[in-house]
Amino acid sequence: MDIHVSPQIERLIRDSLDEDIGSGDLATMATVDAEAQGKGLFRAKKDGVVAGLVLLERIFYFIDHRVQVRLLTKDGTAVVTGTVVAEALGPVRALLLAERTALNFLQRLSGTATLTRKLVDAVRDFPCKVLDTRKTTPGLRTLEKYAVRMGGGMNHRIGLYDAALVKDNHIEATGSIADAVKAVRRHAPFMAKVEVEAGNLKQVQEAIDAGADVIMLDNMTLAQMAEAVKLVNRRAWTEASGGITLDSIRKVAETGVDFISSGALTHSAPVVDFNMKITMNVG
Repeated sequence: MDIHVSPQIERLIRDSLDEDIGSGDLATMATVDAEAQGKGLFRAKKDGVVAGLVLLERIFYFIDHRVQVRLLTKDGTAVVTGTVVAEALGPVRALLLAERTALNFLQRLSGTATLTRKLVDAVRDFPCKVLDTRKTTPGLRTLEKYAVRMGGGMNHRIGLYDAALVKDNHIEATGSIADAVKAVRRHAPFMAKVEVEAGNLKQVQEAIDAGADVIMLDNMTLAQMAEAVKLVNRRAWTEASGGITLDSIRKVAETGVDFISSGALTHSAPVVDFNMKITMNVG
């Protein structure tokens, strides 16, 4: 398992269940006997890369600790339509109460993992790595960045605290790229990386001179990116960013950048549809 179900994630699960269930499931409580037992099968309705299975046990546990969850594959696995990825056995009322919350997490995280895998595969024969961004759903960053890793991508900084990205507003506030980088170096932990956002070759040179660890080539043309990579000449890492798509990412990789970041991985990935079909125990 590549993620720890932390107290923060457990609170998120509880809040999600409370949001859906409220004071009770009107249909289930009226139609399903409290003693009824059954099995729910989680089945992929589309091809994709699955992510979020690690949450299922806790989701059902918070409804009824008697539910047993069995994972039939693992996160990061490519599955085809019709694949059963997990099963949950126990009181049918509990299965139904947790169903939508479980599916919501599974579908959303699998969507991010699937889109990530597509971008990673598109540049697999290049040395560059695919990164995510901070453009995540509020409250879901840890899980969405986990899904990126399950898709084969890498995480950019987790938040504002673990690496510094000097952007135009920071440069405006200090007067220059050099002054901004110096200010960050004085205040940040010595192990923290400092990245500078550059929109043109002049700024790239200024970032090099300032000793930036990483230079973000922001919304540059392919020709500008290729020239910037030559200019940097391995004195810093280079990251291409801005409008990266499945159609464009391979051409971006050809420029020689070290990293390619895409906000779409977490803010625009189509969900991968799953369902949970329940069979009742008879006799």
